[in-house]
Amino acid sequence: MTYRAPVKDMLFVMKELAGIDAVAQLPGFEDAGLDTAAAVLEECARFNEDVVAPLNREGDVRPSSFADGQVHATPGFKQAFHQFAEAGWQGLQHPVEFGGQGLPKLIGAACGEMVNSASISFALCPLLSDGAIEALLTAGSHEQQAAYIPNMIAGRWTGTMCLTEPQAGSDLSLVRTRAEPQADGSHKLFGTKIFITWGEHDMAENIVHLVLARVAGAPEGVKGISLFVCPKFLPDGTRNDVHCVSIEHKLGIKASPTAVLQFGDHGGAVGHLVGQENRGLEYMFIMMNAARFGVGVQGIALAERAYQLAVRYARDRVQSRPVDGSTPGASAIIRHPDVRRMLMTMRAHTEGCRAMALVAAAAYDAAHTHPDEAVRKQNQAFYEFLVPLVKGLSTEMSLDVASLGVQVHGGMGFIEETGAAQYLRDAKILTIYEGTTAIQANDLVGRKTARDGGATARAIAARIEATETELAARASDASRTMARRLGAARQALLDVVDFVLANVRTDANAVFAGSVPYLMLAGTAVAGWQMARALAVAEDRLAAGEDPEFMRAKIATARFYGDHILNRCTGLRDSIVEGAGAVTALELEAF
Repeated sequence: MTYRAPVKDMLFVMKELAGIDAVAQLPGFEDAGLDTAAAVLEECARFNEDVVAPLNREGDVRPSSFADGQVHATPGFKQAFHQFAEAGWQGLQHPVEFGGQGLPKLIGAACGEMVNSASISFALCPLLSDGAIEALLTAGSHEQQAAYIPNMIAGRWTGTMCLTEPQAGSDLSLVRTRAEPQADGSHKLFGTKIFITWGEHDMAENIVHLVLARVAGAPEGVKGISLFVCPKFLPDGTRNDVHCVSIEHKLGIKASPTAVLQFGDHGGAVGHLVGQENRGLEYMFIMMNAARFGVGVQGIALAERAYQLAVRYARDRVQSRPVDGSTPGASAIIRHPDVRRMLMTMRAHTEGCRAMALVAAAAYDAAHTHPDEAVRKQNQAFYEFLVPLVKGLSTEMSLDVASLGVQVHGGMGFIEETGAAQYLRDAKILTIYEGTTAIQANDLVGRKTARDGGATARAIAARIEATETELAARASDASRTMARRLGAARQALLDVVDFVLANVRTDANAVFAGSVPYLMLAGTAVAGWQMARALAVAEDRLAAGEDPEFMRAKIATARFYGDHILNRCTGLRDSIVEGAGAVTALELEAF
């Protein structure tokens, strides 16, 4: 078995931290309680362990290929995608009225982790379709929804996001693809889009491109961008004027074709306006926010896979006598303290970020369906604050975890055949696409902290403090130690929030010099908060005799997180609040 889904840990988090019982009381989710979640997760685990995971290595050594304008997916991917669609996985979170299953994001996020652990390259295709579906659900006309969403949910068609252009990367104000209005109400699109994930392939009958473009006479900058739906094949079956001219040769995720798409070389690609003119960026952010959360889940998924591989190797690899002399000769390297430190770091990072992501997913469900408007607003603010943390911290930690995975393997980790190197290569893109870590950090500073005067950040800190109080009153040394670690992290977070608010308008360079460290601090503190909550629950369950092996492992992992990861927050605080000047001290000419 190349991958074993961590269903037990997911269900623990869903029940004890994310509150799936409360989610199951929300309108529309009445049948989505713990029993349903367990059944869905078990089935999802079987599918991804048996069907998708064996394709991961194949996708790395036999990536998607391009010839004569056609892209052919890695052998086995097309068949697996058909099975994925037929089993209903694409429609898991989407409305029943369009053929979906209407399950909460909480369950969908756990299933998303599994398919990404199995193969990130494979999972990117349905991830982009999810984003396209969300955008059309929000801004599409009834006719567009009826035409496109059921086909994407059924897996007959897939979706893309067409944002980036050669001159317009993260700065979408520079988008130059143009849209010319036609007499029949459609538009003709002309331009080049690059880095389009699964922008061309042979796994589905049609590809639905959501394209940012400018209508003639539109304002300059982001206020003049509109969103268009532009299918590869038109309703009458004719080929639209959008063509793949190449795919990129990449460091990782090689089975996922990253296309250069040319619109309008043969008279214009037919597109239809989605929503209102000049509001395209607003609509596209719906896709981007969904994708950003999804990419954070990808980081957790990759970290889990790298951890599992490293544990297997550490159990099997015999090298050197233990430093404590516990065996007379060489032993499995998992006995060595530093290998255990690396494995625990990998495990704690992964479990902490998983808990944070699933708690965020439950908040999303409450934000969209809770009957009380005040509760919806509170959960929406909490979810939106967590999105850059989930995306930023989970992807950065996945790179660290994958690197540790190579290190555990030693020299064999540098050899492609062991598989550890693939995870390191695949992980690097996660900190880049759907907004780099710095872009997530800018969002955290500007939209999520400065805009509301730090209200959401302080509300989260108050909830963290309540957990501290609970832990400090418990009898165990693990709980009391975690309470101290959590308190220090909370205070560091509040210090940085105060620093941001005091300086963001008067000394922006000082604030944004520490924006990524602020994101790392906030994410580490929130993930640590979830691990602290897990510690308390696990202690109680252990005292009741429930699943002792699992509970002891959860307690040990939470304790490690507090002692070795959560305590980084104070150092990050010092770098942000006291070290901003050092970032810009060197003259530009001296670089």
